[in-house]
Amino acid sequence: MTYIEDLAVRAKTAKSAIANASTREKNRCLLAMADAIREERAYLLEQNALDLQSGRETGMKEGLLDRLTLTEERLEGICSGLRQVAALEDPVGVIDGGWVRPNGLRIVKTRVPLGVVGIIYESRPNVTADAAALCLKSGNACILRGGKEALCSNRALAEVMRRAIARTGLPADILQLVEDPSRETAAAMMRLNGYLDVLIPRGGAGLIRTVVQNATVPVIETGVGNCHIYVEKTADPQMALEILDNAKTSRVSVCNAAESLLIDEELAAGLLPVMKARLDRCGVTWYGCPRTRKILPEALPAGEEEYGREFLDYALSCRVVSGVQEAIAHIARYSTGHSEAIVTNDLSAAERFLNEVDAAAVYVNASTRFTDGGEFGFGAEIGISTQKLHARGPMGLRELTTVKYKIYGNGQIR
Repeated sequence: MTYIEDLAVRAKTAKSAIANASTREKNRCLLAMADAIREERAYLLEQNALDLQSGRETGMKEGLLDRLTLTEERLEGICSGLRQVAALEDPVGVIDGGWVRPNGLRIVKTRVPLGVVGIIYESRPNVTADAAALCLKSGNACILRGGKEALCSNRALAEVMRRAIARTGLPADILQLVEDPSRETAAAMMRLNGYLDVLIPRGGAGLIRTVVQNATVPVIETGVGNCHIYVEKTADPQMALEILDNAKTSRVSVCNAAESLLIDEELAAGLLPVMKARLDRCGVTWYGCPRTRKILPEALPAGEEEYGREFLDYALSCRVVSGVQEAIAHIARYSTGHSEAIVTNDLSAAERFLNEVDAAAVYVNASTRFTDGGEFGFGAEIGISTQKLHARGPMGLRELTTVKYKIYGNGQIR
């Protein structure tokens, strides 16, 4: 038996315990995990420092280092997230509907756990805690495989959480961490048919593409966010400035950050210099079309690569457009279906944008940075699904369940 198969067997063996645990038992476990992370924060920060040191030595970019970094504040955020998940409604056992057939059969559509959930992700140790919490509360066992960049941090978090789980009486094996971050273990995870009920890749375009193309187990595609802010001609300039600044610079390393600005030609000459001056505070590099570069000579030329790119860095592509139709057409060409926003005071333009833009989340007069499980009221999320089956948008507890039909009869035969 291989290393990955051993983890899978242990997770599958333990899944019944968490699938049949009461809401009270699961919540007690989550709260114990939060308490343990707070108590062990010095150890966790120490292990994270090892990952950061290694990342700097290998030339990791600042945006990726930011994703990797744990601080006292971020650890407290992880603990808060665990408590928030504990406070959420348990989706397991929720009845989606019921009816009685003419022959007397009573059919009840009920939500049940998926089973064993696998997550492959990159250098964000908070995902280790978020994923464990959501899987546990939704009654699933989980197998987590983070990137090698965060190995020390992930190992320490998993160790602390597994001890907390065991102290509450549930089997620690409901949470498995793959401690071998090689490509071979990732490939093996993709082929765990019979053990893994679903695999969720959470990371950059390369990781997601590899999993989608090579997995033999069911996959939910998440993550890549080439998100646009479209400033329509009736937009309030100050609102547009604040939304762009927040969407681009508040945290560049996340999938809901804005990567492209579309601006109406009626506003471009007056507003683009103001926007550039604001983003210059963070050293944002601009790429633009010829009309953009005429207004902002410092901007670099933008082509197919720049307009189609998820930068995850202090960089932004820009195009001056003639109106809503051209903006929607540009988004249709380059969007990854994640999050798109329009800034406008024109109701008809807003409605057209909402109806015609094909994305998981479409905003009017708000930052794309709100596409997040916590901001949607889901608690932490397992990822942002950019596909249309079985889930779309932020994946919370409900999206980690499926349905079972329970049929009650009194001797009916067919």
